[in-house]
Amino acid sequence: MTNYKRLIARLDCKGTNVIKGIQLEGLRVIGPVSELARQRYEEGADELFILDAVASLYNGSNLAETLRELTKECFIPITVGGGIRSVADADKFFRAGADKVAVNSGAILKPELITELATKYGSQAVVVHVEAKKVTGQSEISYSCFVDNGRDDSGFRVEDWVRQAEGLGAGEILVTSIDRDGTRLGPDSILLKLVRESAKIPVIGSSGFAKEAEVVDSFKVLDLDGVSIGSSLHSKKLEFNEIRVACRAQGVRVR
Repeated sequence: MTNYKRLIARLDCKGTNVIKGIQLEGLRVIGPVSELARQRYEEGADELFILDAVASLYNGSNLAETLRELTKECFIPITVGGGIRSVADADKFFRAGADKVAVNSGAILKPELITELATKYGSQAVVVHVEAKKVTGQSEISYSCFVDNGRDDSGFRVEDWVRQAEGLGAGEILVTSIDRDGTRLGPDSILLKLVRESAKIPVIGSSGFAKEAEVVDSFKVLDLDGVSIGSSLHSKKLEFNEIRVACRAQGVRVR
């Protein structure tokens, strides 16, 4: 069985709109979720990652209805995250058509949630979303996991949390670099290498991608299983067709 590398379109949302900022701050409206999701699907995304960026702040997400409509038009796997604190929260997304759910704050506050979700839906449906930020004032490079859309330091070191999450039943790790988010300055390769070395399950890299070569290196050098791209797709700095051409030229298996 061929394991293809995955090209994932990321849509950070507030209400019914896609938003984007830099380092999770200064959010601006890009356009309607439904319109952009269809566009990314038509452009050739392998998957969609839809994150309600403010759900943790408002104790819940209203994405379920939007998701229900999207699944009628977008026939690729969809991962939904934001505000999932219980199995009941995840249930509404799965009933609306999600293939996977992504948990961050809820899982850090209650790690057993990962096991509960994996037991009910299978590990393949549980993505642990790691929002990581470089910690300063230390002699060695260190990364900490943040919650509530990058606002609060959980106190968990990234590598420790990744190992724990895998042990609890997570099927996939998605890594957001807060430092690189929306900057288009390239991915944080040190962070992604740290996560890749800490996990045996699939790892998806996000944040900073702006060149086809950066995506290729993430697959060939870092051995990531997928990349999740937001800002550079919104700005047309990257397009899936060009990424696929670059990957195939370097022997990277993509669909």
